[in-house]
Formats: sequence, C-alpha cells, structure tokens
Amino acid sequence: MSWKAAGLSYLQYANICARAVRNTLKDDLRVAALRRDEGSARVAQWVNGKQQEQACILTISDRGHVY
Repeated sequence: MSWKAAGLSYLQYANICARAVRNTLKDDLRVAALRRDEGSARVAQWVNGKQQEQACILTISDRGHVY
C-alpha cells in the first residue's frame, strides 16, 4: 500500500517514517534525535538598525502540537 492509497500526504508519511526510525534508536541517541525534532518561530522588531527583544510566537514538535 502506498502513502497516497492510505490517504496521507507525503509530509505525513515522512513524519511517520522519521518517528519510527527515532523510536528504534538507543536511549542516548534517541534523546539527541528528539531534541532536533522540535522547531520554533521567533519575531523581533528592528528600530534604527538595531534588533529589539525577540518573542517566541510558537513552538512546534513533530507530533503536530503547538505550544
């Protein structure tokens, strides 16, 4: 069965495969892989060519949760 036949997008399929690979890693390597699994978005305002304080607007994990 292909990912299309299963009703998944390629991105969903790739995320499932990546999660399966991470789950097979030994504990010490799994922790490092899970840390790379997350992303975040930050914004900052620039005034007169200088960056002001940054604000984290969201954090996203591979599992689709927004924090």
